[in-house]
Amino acid sequence: MEYCARCLYPKNAKPTIIFDDEGVCSGCRYHESRGQLEIDWAEREKMLEQILDEARAMRIERGNAHDCIIPVSGGKDSHYQVWLMKEKYGMNPLLVTFNHAFNSPSGLRNLSNMVEKSGCDIVRYTSGLDGVKRISRHMLETVGDITWHYHAGIRTFPFQVAVAYNIPLIVWGEHGFAELTGLVSLEDFVEFTRWTRKEHDMRGIEPHELIGQGGITEHDIAPYVFPSDDDIAKTDVRGIYVSNFFPWDAKKQAIDMMDHWDFAGITYERDRTFNLYSKIEDHANDVHDYMKYLKFGYGRATDDASMEIRHGRMTREEGIEMVKRYDAREPQTLPMYCDFMGISVDDFYALVDPMREQGIWKKTGPGQGKDDWHVQDAVFDHDIGERENAQRVPQSNDRALGKQNQALYFNPENPPEKCGDVTLDTFPKKFKVM
Repeated sequence: MEYCARCLYPKNAKPTIIFDDEGVCSGCRYHESRGQLEIDWAEREKMLEQILDEARAMRIERGNAHDCIIPVSGGKDSHYQVWLMKEKYGMNPLLVTFNHAFNSPSGLRNLSNMVEKSGCDIVRYTSGLDGVKRISRHMLETVGDITWHYHAGIRTFPFQVAVAYNIPLIVWGEHGFAELTGLVSLEDFVEFTRWTRKEHDMRGIEPHELIGQGGITEHDIAPYVFPSDDDIAKTDVRGIYVSNFFPWDAKKQAIDMMDHWDFAGITYERDRTFNLYSKIEDHANDVHDYMKYLKFGYGRATDDASMEIRHGRMTREEGIEMVKRYDAREPQTLPMYCDFMGISVDDFYALVDPMREQGIWKKTGPGQGKDDWHVQDAVFDHDIGERENAQRVPQSNDRALGKQNQALYFNPENPPEKCGDVTLDTFPKKFKVM
C-alpha cells in the first residue's frame, strides 16, 4: 500500500483520495491551499455577509422568527457555528438537532451547555430505539455501518424543518470530506446537495429502500425522508459551509469555545484516538471507526494524526506512534452495541469479515474474529525516506503532545487532569438516549 509522503493516509482512504507526482495526498494539498496568500479571506467574508443579509431580508419578507437553521450536535463545531452566527453576525438562528440515541454523557452535557449559553430556540427530534435497533443491525449486515441513521438524520431532518418553517438558509460548519481527503477544492465553494447527502453520507441508499428489510417500517424511516423537489423549490432553501469563508482550525475554535461558552473536552483516554475534544458527543464513534479499520486498515488515529501533521503540530514519527497505539484497538463498547442489536461479538466479526479489503488483510485462522485475520501492511511498516523528509511541513512551537495541550490531546506521559465532572472524567460504557 502506498501512503502519503506528508501525512499518514493510505491510498485506499475513503471516500476518495488522490496522490500527486510527489506522493502527497489531495487532503494535504487542500489543507495547503487554505493557507495560500492568493486566497482573499476578507473578500470571502464579504460573500458570507451578503448571504446572511439576504437571509435576514427573506425572514422579514416571510414573517419568520428565524434567519437560518444551524444543525447542531453539541460538539465543538456546533458551539462555534452558533457563536459565530449569533455573536459575530447578529443572526437569530433556529437550532436543529437529530437525536440518534447513541449519545455520550459529555455530549449531552455540551449540548445542554450550548443551548443555555446561546439562548437560541431549538427543535430536537429523538429517533425511537426500536427503529434505531432495526436500522443499525440491517446496515451492519449490508454495508458495515451501525451509524447510518446518524448521517441520514442530520443531513435530512434540518431540511424537513426548513420546509415546515419556511426558512431558506441552513448553515453547516466544515466540509468534512474536503478537510480530510480533499474531495473538493476550496475554489468550488461547494454547497450542500441532495446528491452528496445520498452518495457520501447515506452510502447511496434512500430510506424508502429499507422498508421491509429487517423489519424496518415506514415509521422508522420518517426522519430520513428528504422533502420533495417541489417543497425545496418553494422554500428556496440552500445549505452553505462556513469553512468556505474562513481559515479553519478545529483546535483553535475548540479553545475559543472553551473560553467563550464553556465547551468542555473529556479527561479520560479514548479507545480509538488521542484527541480529547472532537466527536466526543458520539458514543458509537468508537465502534463505527473500528469497522473502518477492519475494512480498510486505518482508523480515527490516522485521521487525527494526519490533521496534526498538516498543521505542523506533530511530526510523522509522533503520528505513527499514535497510529500504533490506537488504530487496531478493539473498543470496550463493542460487546454492548452487539448486545443492543441482538448479536454476539463473534456474529459481528462474521458480518464484517467479508468486507475486509484484500491486500490489506490476510486470513490466517479457521474462524471469524480479530485473531483470525492479520494486517499485511500499515504505515509504520514503511521506512521514512527522502520522499517523506522532502514533504515535511515547518514545525510549530504548539506541539500537540506538549504540556500546553494537556487537556486537548492524550499523552500517556502527561495525561490530562481530572475536572471533577463525572460526565467528562469517566469513560461511559453505555450510551444515553436522552
